[in-house]
Amino acid sequence: MKPTSTEVAQPTSWSNLLDAFSQEGALLPSDWAPLFGPLRAGGRDAMMVVGQLGQTLDGRIATITGHSKYINGPSGLTHLHRLRAVVDAVVVGVGTAVADDPRLNVRLVSGKHPARVVIDPHARLKPDSLVWSDDGTRRIMIVADQAKTITPPGVEVLSIPATNGHLAPADILRALFACGFKRILIEGGADTVSRFMLAGCLDRLHVIVAPIIMGSGRAGFSLPAIEHMDQAVRIKMHAHALEDEMLFDCDLSAQRVKLV
Repeated sequence: MKPTSTEVAQPTSWSNLLDAFSQEGALLPSDWAPLFGPLRAGGRDAMMVVGQLGQTLDGRIATITGHSKYINGPSGLTHLHRLRAVVDAVVVGVGTAVADDPRLNVRLVSGKHPARVVIDPHARLKPDSLVWSDDGTRRIMIVADQAKTITPPGVEVLSIPATNGHLAPADILRALFACGFKRILIEGGADTVSRFMLAGCLDRLHVIVAPIIMGSGRAGFSLPAIEHMDQAVRIKMHAHALEDEMLFDCDLSAQRVKLV
């Protein structure tokens, strides 16, 4: 039944989106499909990898001291938790895990907690970090080969060969795929998201911009310097309003390498 001139069509609930999202062939509710439809499956292979950054209008993700809670407001944080609810695993670098001590679970919306993964080449994250809290979901530390690890009970360890102290994004994703994870969220920080982007390992990138001007602080991206504008990458993008914040959904599928 269509709404009359005095009625307002109500948006489809989040639970309706969750019910349809993982059902092969199921149509997503029309009000959720433009943003979440592209996250159902990757076009390059069996994996879908989405990165996420929250930043200010002037491209900052934290103050000069590293403080970042919270640049994004309620609408941006709700979207982040929705992303967590539709992926198999959420990944952060050890710098973010140390600085923010995140829980990386789903609290602001309904949905299943994703597996929590920390890229920690030298196994320096403390065993009592919140990310390792035992709530029934899988917890994984990715380390460099031969790194000595001390982890809480139940935390899995994946060892990957390192090059110059870094773990290749493609190797990380292949190891996670071998663990059964197909849909991955690279949540942060800036260096981690930038490395996955530079390596051609992101299908999508969600950048949530808050109406804040910081004037100084840590930049949202950490990429090699360019000399001329024709060296910059122009990205296919769709913008979505999240109340007073703006979400830029960037399509990186054209540069995504085959992983599996």
